[in-house]
Amino acid sequence: MEERDSYLKEERAQQWREDLRKKIKNKERTQQVRVKMNEVDANERIKSYVEVNAGLNVEQAQAEASRCIDCANPTCISGCPVEINIPKFIKRIEQGEFLEAAKTLKETSTLPAVCGRVCPQEKQCEAKCFYTQKLKQDPVAIGYLERFAADYERESGQISVPEVKEKNNIKVACIGSGPAGLTFAGEMAKRGYDVTVFEALHEIGGVLKYGIPEFRLPNNIVDVEINALKKMGVEFETNFIVGKTATIEDLKEEGFQAFFAGSGAGLPRFMGIPGENYIGILSSNEYLTRINLMHAAEQDTDTPVVSGKNVMVIGGGNTAMDSVRTAKRLGADRAMIVYRRSMDEMPARVEEIHHAQEEGIEFMTLTNPIEYLANDKGRVNRVVVQKMELGEPDASGRRRPMPIEGSEETIEVETVVVSVGVSPNPIVPDSLPDLKTTKWGTIAVNEENLQSSIPEMFAGGDIVRGGATVILAMGDGRNAAQSMDQYLKNE
Repeated sequence: MEERDSYLKEERAQQWREDLRKKIKNKERTQQVRVKMNEVDANERIKSYVEVNAGLNVEQAQAEASRCIDCANPTCISGCPVEINIPKFIKRIEQGEFLEAAKTLKETSTLPAVCGRVCPQEKQCEAKCFYTQKLKQDPVAIGYLERFAADYERESGQISVPEVKEKNNIKVACIGSGPAGLTFAGEMAKRGYDVTVFEALHEIGGVLKYGIPEFRLPNNIVDVEINALKKMGVEFETNFIVGKTATIEDLKEEGFQAFFAGSGAGLPRFMGIPGENYIGILSSNEYLTRINLMHAAEQDTDTPVVSGKNVMVIGGGNTAMDSVRTAKRLGADRAMIVYRRSMDEMPARVEEIHHAQEEGIEFMTLTNPIEYLANDKGRVNRVVVQKMELGEPDASGRRRPMPIEGSEETIEVETVVVSVGVSPNPIVPDSLPDLKTTKWGTIAVNEENLQSSIPEMFAGGDIVRGGATVILAMGDGRNAAQSMDQYLKNE
């Protein structure tokens, strides 16, 4: 019997390999090249906050979907932190069943339209694509197709809402409405829990609203995803700081039995160099929040940001790209990225760097600020920078930047935006003496179930990771919901 089973298994595998060879050969005849995203021209888009990527049309989406070769072992799924059934939704697109493709996405993803825009698919699902792994060719454009399906559903007006189980009358609280919190809320609502999301700011969405500009992620896209959660029964409380407005104990008295902390990493880091407190030097968090959420670029605002004609952004991540490209749209003649390593080490997505270059952003790599200078009113007007060279690898595995003596240069600026990382929001940990934290100030959790030292408290996203992508935060929210569900059932 075992020999027979082994023979049948090998026969099936051999048949799959033969079918695969035929499919690859057929794909080569029909669609050899990965689709290119339609984009708004750089000279036009820098004049407004119009979304840069314009999406795929139906013909492009179906042609790209046809490139998927239906692997017997779809490794792309293992590359997705929320485990979307990627081959299934792509096959739906190929067959013209676009609304069904969107439903497939929503089986595991709370924010498909968001992920299709901002997730680093090139490092996750697309990196695991058969084309990348075996054929050394461009992968199927999974992210573009995800966005297409979500956008098609929204524009059709036939927006599906995931099914929810019958209410179990158990109240759970979610602290923070970023990608981790929204995902957690959706997953718990599906399971029948009464979920309330507490948001410190006046708008729901967390970093999706305050941290990512509309030219990359329009607010109305986020709002549609949030409205779907509301239809699932999730309730939202804004202007509510857990630990200040009310404590965890207060919420327990109101009947909440378990909590998810997804309060993010909103505490900016600075470099500790001379002159860092001068007027006109802002963290990227403050710069983007005031512009994206508080409309600080508008003339009649109560909290204006004077961006200036010469704007320097320190850092090389996606937030730095968002900041410098925002400065360009606010009228900067010279918008600069200053990054202490080379372009090859720059952590921002390749697409974001490419878009910044198209928009005329100046890249000063292997350069580091060492001092800020100001006018007699205390406003920054010059930055002293120093050239760097790459030495031996540091603990992160990247080559350590070393200063080159005598290479100092002074550059005129009106505004400096510092984007060198963030630290976890300390309010929740500080309000709970029994909550264990790490030396970095993040909440310490069991890596398997994301449970903290307080049994009824789970956590995920930046408050645990210190700084992560949207999709990793979403994966944490999904995993925490599953763990909390098991905990509450056992209790």
